Amino acid sequence: MTWLQAIVVAVVEGLTEFLPVSSTGHMILASAILGIEERGFAETFEIVIQLGAILAVLVLYYRRLLQDTAIYLKLAVAFLPTGVVGLLLYKIIRAYLFNPLTVSISLLVGGALLILLDPKEEGEHKPVGLDLGGLSLFKAFLIGCVQCVSMIPGVSRSAATILGGMGMGLNRLQAAEFSFLLAIPTMFAATGYELYKSHDQITSDQSGILLLGMAVSFAVAWFAVRAFVGWLTRHGMAWFGWYRVGVGIIFLILYLTGASVMQL
Repeated sequence: MTWLQAIVVAVVEGLTEFLPVSSTGHMILASAILGIEERGFAETFEIVIQLGAILAVLVLYYRRLLQDTAIYLKLAVAFLPTGVVGLLLYKIIRAYLFNPLTVSISLLVGGALLILLDPKEEGEHKPVGLDLGGLSLFKAFLIGCVQCVSMIPGVSRSAATILGGMGMGLNRLQAAEFSFLLAIPTMFAATGYELYKSHDQITSDQSGILLLGMAVSFAVAWFAVRAFVGWLTRHGMAWFGWYRVGVGIIFLILYLTGASVMQL
């Protein structure tokens, strides 16, 4: 992986980590276009640079995390299903599902769900529902169960948890905030596990590329989160659904026609 390829993939990660479009799926597609093989250091890079995006959330929400310590237990309970399922199935999912075809299909299906399930109106025309202080541990656990589906590349952790939160009575912004915060333990665990497995295989040059990738994803994610909150308030998630459907169709056609970038 070159430095330029690392910057491009990190920009993709920062832009998509907290949007309901699947950052993992977009990084797989971006790597295919750039000719980066999904193995070895490239796999580690795609996971570890997510730490930069998570640090952006910590900076943006540090006051909330300091003031509302009760949220920690709910985040721990919500993380539990993903932690267990990830340990049991991650290697299988990585071996068989991390490919452009799976991503294309997941983008299509997930996009259709966003279009169908996103409320047409919200805010003053819709009851506010629960605040995060009133979110029960059981409902937090159910949101975590929904998050497990996002281990399939292209599904989107953000989309799954936001829709799961809305299903538990949260409005769009409350569900998005819980999704942002739930990303912290989820991504820290994934990054820590990946570094534990591969730290002795990372060269000094690759360490520099990792640090660059984290810095780029941090900066881009900081702006992306702020922009997403404003967009969500005004427009909802259906537009992201249409985007997913469009991208999914394009890459599915490329795959079915045998385009070389889709065969990696």
